[in-house]
Amino acid sequence: MSKSTTKIAIAYALKSLLEEQPFNKISVGDIAARAGINRQTFYYHFRDIYDLTEWICLEEADKVIKDNKTHDTWQKGYLDVFLTIQKEKNFVMNVYRYTPKESIYRYLYSVTYNLLYGVVEEIVKNEHLSVREEDKSFIANFFKYSFVGIVLEWMDKDMQEDPRLIVKRVDSLIMGTMEQSLHNANYTHR
Repeated sequence: MSKSTTKIAIAYALKSLLEEQPFNKISVGDIAARAGINRQTFYYHFRDIYDLTEWICLEEADKVIKDNKTHDTWQKGYLDVFLTIQKEKNFVMNVYRYTPKESIYRYLYSVTYNLLYGVVEEIVKNEHLSVREEDKSFIANFFKYSFVGIVLEWMDKDMQEDPRLIVKRVDSLIMGTMEQSLHNANYTHR
């Protein structure tokens, strides 16, 4: 098995075990047995179950937003975050309930920041703005915290609301706000 294939098999093993029992009842031995590897192979790839969990989250993050970092497609990227969480509800809610919150926060912050920073970069380029890196980062971070807060609240409410309606509301709230923020940053530093 290649290194990548083994990591995917280990991730799949954890996800399949979560269909049967909560996160806090799963051991490295359980994961290794389900993946058809020994414990040492698990530790060759991951420090512990939390490291595996973070790796799964970051891998999913890359898939979710890879082609949706533009001004015209960020809504699809944000919706894909919701839909991926919904599809992987068992995994996500186990991680959310039984691991340090930082794991899920890092995942959401990473995926959302990358999505929003791509939009910021596109606006700066298309509008021919001269905006300092720290201002672009600040603007992407500001929106990131709002976006992630909305996702976390949705998760806390057992994902009842339709993600499409949430994304539509967010879109109507921020329409023009990001552009205006970048124009203000551009004007401030000329």
